[in-house]
Amino acid sequence: MAPWIVPVLAILVGFVALLWSADRLVIGASSTARGLGVSPRIIGLTIVAFGTSAPELVVSTIAAFEGNIGLSVGNAIGSNIINVALVLGVAALIQPLTVAPDLPRRDIPILLIAVIVAYALMWDGRLGRFDGIVLFAGMSWMIYDQVSSGLRERRESLPPGAQSIAPSSVSLASAVAPRMGVSRALVWLIVGLVVLTLSSRLLVWGADHLARLFEVSDLIIGLTVVALGTSLPELAASVASALRGEHDIALGNVVGSNIFNIFAVLGVPALFAPGHFDRICILRDFPVMLGLTLMLLVFTWRRMDTKGQLSRRSALIFLSCFLAYTGFLMTNPSVSVEFVQDLG
Repeated sequence: MAPWIVPVLAILVGFVALLWSADRLVIGASSTARGLGVSPRIIGLTIVAFGTSAPELVVSTIAAFEGNIGLSVGNAIGSNIINVALVLGVAALIQPLTVAPDLPRRDIPILLIAVIVAYALMWDGRLGRFDGIVLFAGMSWMIYDQVSSGLRERRESLPPGAQSIAPSSVSLASAVAPRMGVSRALVWLIVGLVVLTLSSRLLVWGADHLARLFEVSDLIIGLTVVALGTSLPELAASVASALRGEHDIALGNVVGSNIFNIFAVLGVPALFAPGHFDRICILRDFPVMLGLTLMLLVFTWRRMDTKGQLSRRSALIFLSCFLAYTGFLMTNPSVSVEFVQDLG
């Protein structure tokens, strides 16, 4: 049997499973939200966001225990840059995303504060236990805040049979939700998250092995296969949400994932395996992440057009930023290797 057959099969199976699991995840998330009487935005900010970011947490924690705290830092920052510039860019380019009022007024400012706090804590080039305590406290507060908000929405929801939450665009998930109980919706949500994670890893494994068979350089593999692979769960979930009209989940997934990456993916390694890291990421990558977060706040606040949407124009700006950032790293070999490590 030719050596390329297994990697190709892995790519095909992984891609099909990725599409299927992303679709199931969105249906389960939106149905769970409607069954519980809370907005899909909160489900996207919490369950979907934390689930799609769980692999980054595992990678960063293991790397920190192995003494590579730089990989943990790079993993969090690199993922946040890709989530905004690439994931949101692709999702909004496919389908302009309707922006819920709470997103620019409440959720993105929380993300912006998290980025600024982390920037200040990490300016000295070290992630210590005090930094971890502060970040973990921020994560705990964020979870408490979102749960409280969800319970408040549920109490304020209208009687059965009425529209309890502001509708997003018409979607199949909306049609399925009334006929799907919360227990069944949660099962689909969990299945979607698990298969989404496994299928993305399978796809990356196949692509990596296929590239090595054709003697593609490690740098190119890192800047393509690894870069896309680490963001596949968020990308698949956000694109599927956009296509199904569940814009709150698409946007909430990215914002929630980025908050999780700052507070947890940086905080957990800092608590249990503190250490120093190369300050180049503070001088180069952190400002990029901060700038993209500010752009996201401005674009969603202004809505970029009269339809209250994150439009295709803003999507093109995000994608241009991603291409410019990646192009800079590819044309500067001294920093490209670090970028490969950043992407985990």
